Amino acid sequence: MTVKSIVFDAYGTLFDIQSVAAVTEDAFPGHGEIITQIWRLKQLEYTWLRTMMGRYADFWQVTRESLGYTLDCLGLPRDNAAFERIMQRYFDLDLYPDARTALAGLSGYKLAVLSNGSTDMLNKLVRNTGVDSFLDATVSIDLAKKFKPVAEVYELIESVLGVPYGEVLFVSSNAFDACGAKSVGLKVAWIERVTAQSLAQELEDHQRVRPITMFKALRMRMEELGLEPDYRIHGLTDLLEVVPKAT
Repeated sequence: MTVKSIVFDAYGTLFDIQSVAAVTEDAFPGHGEIITQIWRLKQLEYTWLRTMMGRYADFWQVTRESLGYTLDCLGLPRDNAAFERIMQRYFDLDLYPDARTALAGLSGYKLAVLSNGSTDMLNKLVRNTGVDSFLDATVSIDLAKKFKPVAEVYELIESVLGVPYGEVLFVSSNAFDACGAKSVGLKVAWIERVTAQSLAQELEDHQRVRPITMFKALRMRMEELGLEPDYRIHGLTDLLEVVPKAT
């Protein structure tokens, strides 16, 4: 495979969505984990629902609406200050520990992000975390006004980056995203951060199913859609073994 560009998903791939748990726990002690998991599940569900209904709203609005849903369903108060403090965490999510090493090691390739995030959210996030220094482009699905995994989103890679599919490796830890990219003909590396064995062990080690465990079971295993990634890796730095060093 001749790779000239590596395109990354953002949320859950380069940036750790679970890092919002610190601020959700601070705002609502004892509820941080359940808020974090319901919020993310509902956030993704709203992107799919809005795309299917043809009622696009950008990811900032979707994220606000899904947080509102989460607090309401748990019977927690919508304190405006706490709400805004939680939302602001999306501008400063934690990078996965191996992200900088991987991006630095892939210098020489055209590196980009293709994300559901709104343009403003992404620009602030990559700037605040210093990732902008590694990237040639940050592409928001705002341009398509539809969310992953519809085909029009992945077509932005060619239309915006000017790189044909045959020269692109798409990287995501989100199985639905990996399947969406594979379905349009992209080469795909899926980051399998949660193995079947580790999930089974987690279930065995706890007397009750924790919210984070349920999230892992629903969103962090490969989907049964007949669309297999070209590469299964376990972290971002594994990419350095997948693609040759650019010259």
